[in-house]
Amino acid sequence: MTRREMLLLSTSPSFSTSFLLSTRKLLKIQNQKPYSVSATLFSTTTVAAQLTPLQHSLTKREFNLSLFLGISNIAISLLFCTPSTALTTENEEQLVLKRYTDENEGFTLLIPSTWNKVDKAGATALFEEVNKGANNVGVVVTPVRLNTLGDFGSPQFVADKLIQAEKRKESTKDAEVIGVAERSGHGGIQVYEFEYLLDSTRGGMKRIFSAAFVASKKLYLLNIAHSDKPENPLDTSTKMTLEQVLHSFDTAST
Repeated sequence: MTRREMLLLSTSPSFSTSFLLSTRKLLKIQNQKPYSVSATLFSTTTVAAQLTPLQHSLTKREFNLSLFLGISNIAISLLFCTPSTALTTENEEQLVLKRYTDENEGFTLLIPSTWNKVDKAGATALFEEVNKGANNVGVVVTPVRLNTLGDFGSPQFVADKLIQAEKRKESTKDAEVIGVAERSGHGGIQVYEFEYLLDSTRGGMKRIFSAAFVASKKLYLLNIAHSDKPENPLDTSTKMTLEQVLHSFDTAST
């Protein structure tokens, strides 16, 4: 792959696994000679970057941040690609959580016990509420050449860039950060957490909870999406349960 080669990251509903393969190729050249990126980032359908050598060189931090935001936006698009087939009732049932652990990829989290695990290209794990696929929990794991999440920037810095990227999408009406946090996971790893509201033409108003960490040269990204429409807002009990899911995302203990 030459530096001038166009890396096309598809966010189509099929969520092509070619994105992950292209990401690995791009990571292989990040420590070579300086290069610049001219890009139309985070559009509704594509995240494109054209690499040209020298000129205005891209710093390692900028590269890492661009990669993180690209993966994050594609993961969110993956969650939105399943339409809801039923209206949310006014009285949500109490969600009961159970532990899910992926020993192969090395992560663990709590998930709603009644939600179905579904297979979707590009998702390491995806769980959907029965008959309400727009309410879901998804995890994407991809290799990176990083040791800590701090290489992407501070939690607030990343959150600001994430919202800016969301607002660039044609499908986005509005996006607003509600909360940003950092915590320590197993072994003291950095875990970033974000909560924001997203009003989109693809499913209306949604509440998004996201968490990320880097471990064993892999980026782990969790995205939780739930309907939060003005006429039927996310109830307090469900919100607290989804926050439990968010806080439970971590490396699998050994």
